[in-house]
Amino acid sequence: MKFAIQSKGDEYSESIKRQMEQYLVDFDVQLDEVEPDIVISIGGDGTLLHAFHRYNHRLKETSFVGVHTGHLGFYADWVPDEVEKLVIAIAKTPIQVVEYPLLEVTVRHLDGGKETQYLALNECTIKSTEGTLVLDVEIRGEHFETFRGDGLCMSTPSGSTAYNKALGGAILHPYIDAFQMTEMASINNRVFRTIGSPLVFPKHHTCVLKPISDVKFQITVDHRTIVHEDVKSIQFRVANEKVRFARFRPLPFWKRVRESFVTE
Repeated sequence: MKFAIQSKGDEYSESIKRQMEQYLVDFDVQLDEVEPDIVISIGGDGTLLHAFHRYNHRLKETSFVGVHTGHLGFYADWVPDEVEKLVIAIAKTPIQVVEYPLLEVTVRHLDGGKETQYLALNECTIKSTEGTLVLDVEIRGEHFETFRGDGLCMSTPSGSTAYNKALGGAILHPYIDAFQMTEMASINNRVFRTIGSPLVFPKHHTCVLKPISDVKFQITVDHRTIVHEDVKSIQFRVANEKVRFARFRPLPFWKRVRESFVTE
């Protein structure tokens, strides 16, 4: 068993990182930051997103587990007081893995050059850098609508509790192979009209956004922000790859939802 640790970087998280590294090495678990079997995230959901993008080239070999040092997160299952219990579980018990779907984003350019592809664990957002976003929305190769507004958010099921929820999107169980589109302040009047509701796409469907005019696009992929020019289209679909989470105890999804949003 080989492990790596991604820390939030604050003093408290770093102290827990050092503690866990020492415990795991004492249990003859090998520290390997290049090809780890398991990556331990210490911080919050943002820290785990950084860990995911650091190791997203090893999704078939690497699983993730989180220790939260701040507010309870959806990806961070353990608390600092449970570090010794988690270390023993990693060192002594077989890893039970659950897999969640990811979002594949493909950006194609007008010059026909090399396309750019991203994987999102939470969501991808599209905005114009020059005011109102205007683009055609195609579903399975057919025109669906022309969107005008601040932007669009495409989220995974596991990311549906994040920005997607703030936009009025539905919470999807992460075992569902799907992705969701929600609108940001769409323009709806007698002249312009959009669906106005979140759309959920199954695994075998693609959604393609095509700009009406040549503008710069601000695209976020989880915590990263990228500006693209000369965009021909942006395609979204459920990725072939999946993210793997190490589970050492039951952690019902709806219980996490209730504790995060309902329980006082």
